Amino acid sequence: MKKLMLSTAAFAMMAGMAMAQDVVRLGTEGAYPPWNFINDAGEVDGFERELGDELCTRAELNCEWVTNDWDSIIPNLVSGNYDAIIAGMSITDERDQVIDFTQNYTPPDPSAYLGMSEDVDVTGGVIAAQTGTIQAGYVAESGATLVEFATPEETIAAVRNGEADAVLADKSFLAPVAAEDADLMFVGEDVPLGGGVGMGVRESDGELRETFDAAIQSMKDDGSLNEMIKKWEVSSTFE
Repeated sequence: MKKLMLSTAAFAMMAGMAMAQDVVRLGTEGAYPPWNFINDAGEVDGFERELGDELCTRAELNCEWVTNDWDSIIPNLVSGNYDAIIAGMSITDERDQVIDFTQNYTPPDPSAYLGMSEDVDVTGGVIAAQTGTIQAGYVAESGATLVEFATPEETIAAVRNGEADAVLADKSFLAPVAAEDADLMFVGEDVPLGGGVGMGVRESDGELRETFDAAIQSMKDDGSLNEMIKKWEVSSTFE
């Protein structure tokens, strides 16, 4: 794959512009392992914590982390509660009408169905998904009956307690759940959705978007982003 090589001078210039902000606040959900979660010390952890910290270091930004419920994560970015979303958010045309995205920092991650029986009808049954996700939108148009929940954990619980026949979510999120529970299994075919995962910023913050774009590109160019993806097993790697 051809890569865009940014000069050191251009990268430094964009980082300098972003430094006009004393603190850049990064908003995440904190409930979607291995992408982001709260560890035993009560701190944001996971792939996106490590990634966000590295991007801020490369861009010479002073960053702090903020957690926010998924269903209001875009409105609270727009209203100024934080400056960027880094929360396993897939890039979609619908979201891009409200906020801007950086380039993707992971390729599209396949979505998958998880149920308690191999006989689940994923096209006509009751399928759980987290509210406001690309999976919920897909289920709503698939012919299946959609039941939405505010958190990822609630979608899994719905399958376990019989409220739903299966859940549709990122396969990287579901794989550890399936590995730890012998009653749960992948069913049906994987579903390719979205354009990869990127950082969301306000449409008025073009300079900040360009700064993070440059930092993401530098990690792609030196291979460190692929190594981080492999470490956390959140996605396939970039070619």
